Amino acid sequence: MRKIEDKRDKNRTFKKDSSFLKAEENVFDVPTLKLLYTLANKGYITEMGGSISTGKEANVFYATGNEGEVAVKIYRLTSGTFKAMDPYILKDPRFSNIRHSRKDIVFAWTQKEAQNLLRIRKAGVRAPRPIVNDRNVLVMEFMGKDKIPFPLLKDTPLDDADAQNLFDQIIEGMRRLYVRAHLVHSDLSEYNILVDVEKMEAVIIDVGQAVTLDHPNVREFMARDIENILRFFKKYGIKEDKKIISDRVKERNETDELFEKELEEIDETDSKDIS
Repeated sequence: MRKIEDKRDKNRTFKKDSSFLKAEENVFDVPTLKLLYTLANKGYITEMGGSISTGKEANVFYATGNEGEVAVKIYRLTSGTFKAMDPYILKDPRFSNIRHSRKDIVFAWTQKEAQNLLRIRKAGVRAPRPIVNDRNVLVMEFMGKDKIPFPLLKDTPLDDADAQNLFDQIIEGMRRLYVRAHLVHSDLSEYNILVDVEKMEAVIIDVGQAVTLDHPNVREFMARDIENILRFFKKYGIKEDKKIISDRVKERNETDELFEKELEEIDETDSKDIS
């Protein structure tokens, strides 16, 4: 664990941006550091690297562990935006009985993201593999290579053919989420889709807010996802009708039933919880 502390000190010398330092201090509170010690003792993390991304609720860091390169997502216990999580978690039947305190909502959100990742991957959609989750920390597969993360869709140069390919992949991914995993991402946009440029494959990330189909706002969330994707790809000459895409997302084929049966039997403890 000393390596984790040493790496943090080194990061402070490299990262001169004061807003980054403030975010880092908000992330590494005492309970979170103790949890990272536990993860280090179990081999999930051997060395923490630099920041991959900083969001409203969480920071993602590069790290190494027994499984090689990993990403460590830490939800901030002091986040002022945790109330924004309420519509996505308190109305989710899987988590409707949790207490409404900041800590309990953040812990449930972390668990929800791990469970959603499992379902999404089992539905045949490329997403990070969850490795371990506990409280406000999720360790997952690093989506990148040699310490360099895959770029966001918004930052990926595309020709028209690549854009059409990725558009079709994303819509098919939404369909598999809906039909097989019975989920809607609920915040899908160019900001939470990575691109494996070598394979020109879309990778879905940030799935903590994904909801089941019995969520009362699921239609609204899906419509927003579709609008976001159509808006982004419009600049590449891709113009599709929202209703047609919505129908396409809900369309079933003969292979879907096999995935649904497997998902019904999913053991969501496949992502280890060390609490």
